Amino acid sequence: MSRRQRARTITELEPAPAPATGTNEPPPPPDPLYGVALLKMALELKRQRETSPEEILRNVLARMRLSEDEFRAWLAHQGELAKVFGGP
Repeated sequence: MSRRQRARTITELEPAPAPATGTNEPPPPPDPLYGVALLKMALELKRQRETSPEEILRNVLARMRLSEDEFRAWLAHQGELAKVFGGP
């Protein structure tokens, strides 16, 4: 048996366009604990239905020692989720 190699086809792809600097994508969260804080808030909201979301937000951020102003700024970039916690 003879072994033949297949001819390979080389295709040139167009280079990917450079990412635009003025995109509307939100920046990545500055603190990885923000996702953990959101999860804790969701659990607290489920457990303590009589407590306001605003109070739960403050308590969780205080326990985790996260800046409320920075968290709210990050949350504002998240869109609809910010409305749950009284955002704009």
